[in-house]
Amino acid sequence: MLESITRRQWISEAAYYKAEARGMKPGHELDDWLEAEKEFSEWLVSYYISNWEEDGGLTILSLQELAEAIGVSHPARINSEIELIHAIQIACHHSPCFRFEYPILCKDTECKWTAECRKLIAMWSR
Repeated sequence: MLESITRRQWISEAAYYKAEARGMKPGHELDDWLEAEKEFSEWLVSYYISNWEEDGGLTILSLQELAEAIGVSHPARINSEIELIHAIQIACHHSPCFRFEYPILCKDTECKWTAECRKLIAMWSR
């Protein structure tokens, strides 16, 4: 998928541009890196979700691939879609609320999993 650019390379370049935008003033390198890391994870999740919508849905293998790409430890050991999505949500600094505590809807407005959660709640409500 992203063979031409690695996770570390993408984050490194994004962090550099963040530093450049604030005049290369020292002392914010870690903040730049962490913000770039979060942006990369969010972008990757959006990319995968849009592909799943076009391809007819997500699979354990595609979730494991996404989890590995954003830095989840040992995603191949996780064989549950829900647990994989929770691990991905945690890696993206979101509450691991996917398919959790029906009928409470998640309040995280930036979560990429909202549509999938709502589909499940609609099925439960039938």
